Amino acid sequence: MDTKVLRKISYGVYIVTSREGDRFNGQAANAVMQVCSSPPVVAIAINKENLTHAFIKKSGVFAVSILAQDAPASLIGKFGFKSGRELNKFEGMSYRLGVNSCPIIEEHTVGYFGGKVTKELDAGTHTIFMGEVQEGELRNDAEPMTYAYYHVVKGGTTPKTAPTYIEKDAETKPEQKEGKSMKKYKCSVCGYIYDPAKGDADGGIPPGTPFEKLPDDWTCPVCGASKADFEPEN
Repeated sequence: MDTKVLRKISYGVYIVTSREGDRFNGQAANAVMQVCSSPPVVAIAINKENLTHAFIKKSGVFAVSILAQDAPASLIGKFGFKSGRELNKFEGMSYRLGVNSCPIIEEHTVGYFGGKVTKELDAGTHTIFMGEVQEGELRNDAEPMTYAYYHVVKGGTTPKTAPTYIEKDAETKPEQKEGKSMKKYKCSVCGYIYDPAKGDADGGIPPGTPFEKLPDDWTCPVCGASKADFEPEN
């Protein structure tokens, strides 16, 4: 079975947040969907290992910020590849609190909604939280980021705790093209691949820039790892 076919399902890219008392946390997610309209009910799949899961379980509330296409990969990397147990993800972020006191991301989003959990479904590694939407706002008419756009255009990778994660050794490696003059490099932390042919638009690196020519202080656009954490792709 080729599980990559499941990536063709139309996923979005979101920041799901919750709270425990006066502590906040959030994570990147793609498994978010509406299941009812009256009242509006959504389903969100969250890995049981994540701190956001613990916060939603305890508080019973959540908020979902819908990312726009212009959201930098670094924003997704901060919420998708870093743990709230190790850092405050909201430091330096523009956000406000919703009616349920969950943080709502104000930058690079097209809108948000928030609500309360009404039911939980055990899905093995994940819990599917069913929640009634209590508030929501469409901020602008910008295009929301899709999962496909994140992978193809942004060059993003998938966290191990995501429901769509595929083991690296189970994926089919792309064929090596003959006559390649510039080698791709892979981040050993998150798996992001720097492709010289594409450069790094968010980091101001134009297409055609070899990895060796990147500034010494250049960092992975997804997880923030240093240039030294990259290795030539096989």
